[in-house]
Amino acid sequence: MPTTARTTDTRRGILDAAQRIMARKGYSGVGINEVLAEAGVPKGSFYHYFASKDAFGEALLKRYFDEYVSDMDRLLARPGTSAAERLMAYWRQWRETQSVDECQGKCLAVKLGAEVADLSETMRLAMKTGTDAIVDRLERTITAGLADGSIAVDGDPRGTAQALYDMWLGASVMAKIHRGPAPLDTALTATRHLLRL
Repeated sequence: MPTTARTTDTRRGILDAAQRIMARKGYSGVGINEVLAEAGVPKGSFYHYFASKDAFGEALLKRYFDEYVSDMDRLLARPGTSAAERLMAYWRQWRETQSVDECQGKCLAVKLGAEVADLSETMRLAMKTGTDAIVDRLERTITAGLADGSIAVDGDPRGTAQALYDMWLGASVMAKIHRGPAPLDTALTATRHLLRL
């Protein structure tokens, strides 16, 4: 199928609608027809844009993580700030976007992580690639913080980055369970301790 601007816009609209809905309901709880209705795309045209539901899920996750790491790159590249300041700005932004009831599609890793890992190998791999990209950026910023003297860690930067990401992902799940930001506040305090801030 040749790609046209209209095809690209329609495909993007389907993915936008899916991200909004799935951030609330999860992957299994959403039917393709619900996504198409939200996107204003006629029923039956789904397979014109995606080869399968798995391919759709993979495209959704790839696009989500591409946008997420682009935003992360902008935040972590702020000039005139130390690596520690940039990292803490990232964690504060995470707390703000995860501690609200409606995350507006900004929390797919939290919402879909465990669910899709058991449903689809291609989606699990897309999730793994995306989360690895986040940890890569955390590692680079921790390394920069060691170099500029704004951060100190007991372990290596990669292990610290992975531990922080895992902790924040878990804290986000707990914030949903408790319906409050206390687990994220605990993660923020632990982050400062781990980075010796």
